[in-house]
Amino acid sequence: MSNAEVDNPATDAPVPWDAQDAAARRATLTRILVRIAREALQGDDLESLLQGICDCIVAELPAPIASIILLDEGVTHFVREVWAGELVLDPQPIATGWPVTRGAAGRCARQGKPQLIRDVALDPDYVAGNPEVRAEYLVPIRHRERMHGVLNIECTRAEFLDADACAMFDAVADMVAGAIHFVRIADELTEANRKLERLSMIDGLTGIANRRRFDQQLAADWARLMRERKPLSLLIVDADAFKPLNDARGHLHGDECLRALARLCERFAGADDLVARFGGEELVLLLPGRELADACALAESLRIAVVDAAMPHPASPVASVVTVSVGVSACVPDATLPPETLVAAADRALYAAKQGGRNRVRVVDDGTALRGALNWESPREAAAPRR
Repeated sequence: MSNAEVDNPATDAPVPWDAQDAAARRATLTRILVRIAREALQGDDLESLLQGICDCIVAELPAPIASIILLDEGVTHFVREVWAGELVLDPQPIATGWPVTRGAAGRCARQGKPQLIRDVALDPDYVAGNPEVRAEYLVPIRHRERMHGVLNIECTRAEFLDADACAMFDAVADMVAGAIHFVRIADELTEANRKLERLSMIDGLTGIANRRRFDQQLAADWARLMRERKPLSLLIVDADAFKPLNDARGHLHGDECLRALARLCERFAGADDLVARFGGEELVLLLPGRELADACALAESLRIAVVDAAMPHPASPVASVVTVSVGVSACVPDATLPPETLVAAADRALYAAKQGGRNRVRVVDDGTALRGALNWESPREAAAPRR
């Protein structure tokens, strides 16, 4: 269909807008409004939605320029414009922020009322975008009390902007406002869900990753490094004699010691590493791409740093300060083994460190030991828990 024309049901020939009577024009405007509601609002995102509305207006009506100009959150600047038109607009600095103190569009946003300009040459606020434009209609895009932007219709002749046309554009602006509102609600819900997902991966006591996040990352790193044939190392760090510490100094002091240990672990972790609370007084460091020697050196440095932190432990059989035992395992991930093999091996090494006197680092690294760890009963399931 050509611009501003409607089919003649008798001859199938298009009837120009100027040749339509008032009833036909109202029917045309209603049909266009229905089209906008049915088609233009089916965009996959806000950008395509707004573009569809502008395209529909320009394609169907004698309005050679249609634009939707969006405001920032503070309603002080226009920051985004979507437009369609047969006439070329002079570039406007919308992207850098167009203040609402400027232009007829700014006046519309400030007053929150439609602005019908029948002769742009006589309007003191009009900023020319194309010299052929003679008239302009601006409608605030507002949902309840929130101003989102302005719908801008520019014409080469004023007579098109009669009461019926303006009423249709008022309705279009309401549709746009509702669409923007629901898109923003959807965006806010998406962000809220992302935040909840992030929170669900954080340990509430220490602020580091929790067991769920660790399990997820272990599986991902195992699969990736198996493809790349690169090593994956794991440290399990256990606070020595932690129950006696809680008994002697109280759980609040024990909690603070765990938080301090978490911060120390983070200090030694790299950008690609993961520090997580594994459970109770155990923390883990997942070290993708690290060879065994690097993991052992890190574990020893961490053990020394914990001693140097000098957190008092009056009930420890090892030292007068908090100490840690560390189990280390490392391998190149193998399709014949599950990721939990690495955990079982580090757990076995940690048990060896505890049995060896605590405050030390022990290692499991060879394939035989890793496979054997699968059939080993962890002290976690044994009758006497390690301390």
